[in-house]
Amino acid sequence: MNAITHNFYDAATGKIDFPAWKANDAEHAKQFRDYSLSDWMVNDQVGRAFLTPQLHRIEAETYIRKYPSFDFASFMTVNEDGDMWDVGTVFYSMDAVGRAEFMSGKSFDMPYASTILDQFTHGYHLAALGYEWTVQEMERAAKLGRSLPSDKAMAVDMGVQSTLFSLAMTGRLPGDTTSEKGWTGLVNNGSVPVANFAADGTGSARTWASKTPDQISRDFWEAINAVETATGETHIATTAVLPTSRLRYLESTRMTDTGSSVLAYILGGSANSRTVNVRGSRLLETAGASSTARMIAYDNTQEVVRFHLPGRHTFLEPFRKASMVWEVPGIMNVGGTEVRLPKAIAYRDGL
Repeated sequence: MNAITHNFYDAATGKIDFPAWKANDAEHAKQFRDYSLSDWMVNDQVGRAFLTPQLHRIEAETYIRKYPSFDFASFMTVNEDGDMWDVGTVFYSMDAVGRAEFMSGKSFDMPYASTILDQFTHGYHLAALGYEWTVQEMERAAKLGRSLPSDKAMAVDMGVQSTLFSLAMTGRLPGDTTSEKGWTGLVNNGSVPVANFAADGTGSARTWASKTPDQISRDFWEAINAVETATGETHIATTAVLPTSRLRYLESTRMTDTGSSVLAYILGGSANSRTVNVRGSRLLETAGASSTARMIAYDNTQEVVRFHLPGRHTFLEPFRKASMVWEVPGIMNVGGTEVRLPKAIAYRDGL
């Protein structure tokens, strides 16, 4: 907490008193009401002196806000190693090879263990999103003795979080159909094993709406257990992500001969009482082959999948962009989603 923030920290509530901070900024704005238009247009120090103290409050108010819909960090580890100017990372994967063999006491053929070492690289890219203030907006605030609103900065933050969420999950910028950097995300990595659910629902359909609760439970655990099978029991699936509509269907459909929902039965139906965290995501509604729904089961550890964010979004110092416009630039350094152990993830389509 910096000195400015500390002045408005309410120890009783443990929070920053933003109304008091805004009132203080309004008093600060009043000091500029007598400046002439030429002062604002010619002297950059006037605009900078007016903006800088208020931007401290605007940034603090912005970054404290959370957006649950874009909480990509709950789907994977966020790796923040590095800084804003790093160009990428190098990592190594080592696999041990060898086993003990029976041998004679006079043998010279000693079995040896060895290691296989592979090197991989992952690049980072600079991204930006900022906002601007016009001299008209600044002078009006000064004349009226008002603090500047944080709406623009909050719009930037929401845009940043939306962008990071889309990059983490799909590798694409929001609204794009292809990845500008050739990235993929958690829901569409080409190295992850993929299969369809069994086509034994009504009319040989794969969809859960056409299947009995028992068949749905079987499908769910088949996907979960696929991770354990593919990795030779080295990894187990700790997280399952379903299309939001399918998750709601499991929550609202009663399990046959029980008083609980299908989801409650599934989560309590593991033979070894394994805990699986079940999440929903709208991005899985059409993530499967031929735009079908997709389920993901995976071991949610940084060893398996991680999102690289070496430089979190940061607002830079404001500067005069044009005679009537001040810009507040914002930049971040992003590396996208890296799937290191694709076999510890399973895709199942058609549910």
